[in-house]
Amino acid sequence: MQLKQRRYSVLTVSSQPKFNQALTELIESRRNYDSELEMSVSAAKRRLLERSFDIIIINVPLPDDDGISLAIDKSAGMASAVLLLVKSEYYSDVFDRVCSHGVYTLPKPSPKQMVAQAFDWLESTTERLRRLEKKSVSLEDKMKEIRIVNRAKWLLISEKGLSEEDAHRVIEKYAMDNCITKCAAAQAILDEK
Repeated sequence: MQLKQRRYSVLTVSSQPKFNQALTELIESRRNYDSELEMSVSAAKRRLLERSFDIIIINVPLPDDDGISLAIDKSAGMASAVLLLVKSEYYSDVFDRVCSHGVYTLPKPSPKQMVAQAFDWLESTTERLRRLEKKSVSLEDKMKEIRIVNRAKWLLISEKGLSEEDAHRVIEKYAMDNCITKCAAAQAILDEK
């Protein structure tokens, strides 16, 4: 088995001391988690304004809110994998409400092994979210580059009377002559104006 080198930041939102102790022991046994605990939804929201977490575990009920809207909001943001733990008798209703939002749900009480497996799912989801975030960033960067190159082309077309193909060639030649990317060449052309 490959050694885990990834670290996961975990926020637990729970006001039940017995549960908190058991979960803390389970988290510490995994050794690749940095964990924090908040006792209410309002405290968790304040903490989430300060930083993001890879995994959010919400043990309901909580003293100030049911925690369900927090779970949905944080899962929808696609930055965190969210696990909601609910009493067995409410499991089906809560699952129906949160499933379409990508929130994992477990009934309470759950065996320790089941919770440990849920952590495996949360780690897998976190890795998928990290890959999607990288793709999103690279797509945003690519779109930014295209916009810069297009602005430079339109500048060359309007000021020098070049065709679009000729403007594109000018940008490519500038990039090759200066050993820079097309985007950097386009930016340099825009900066010269």
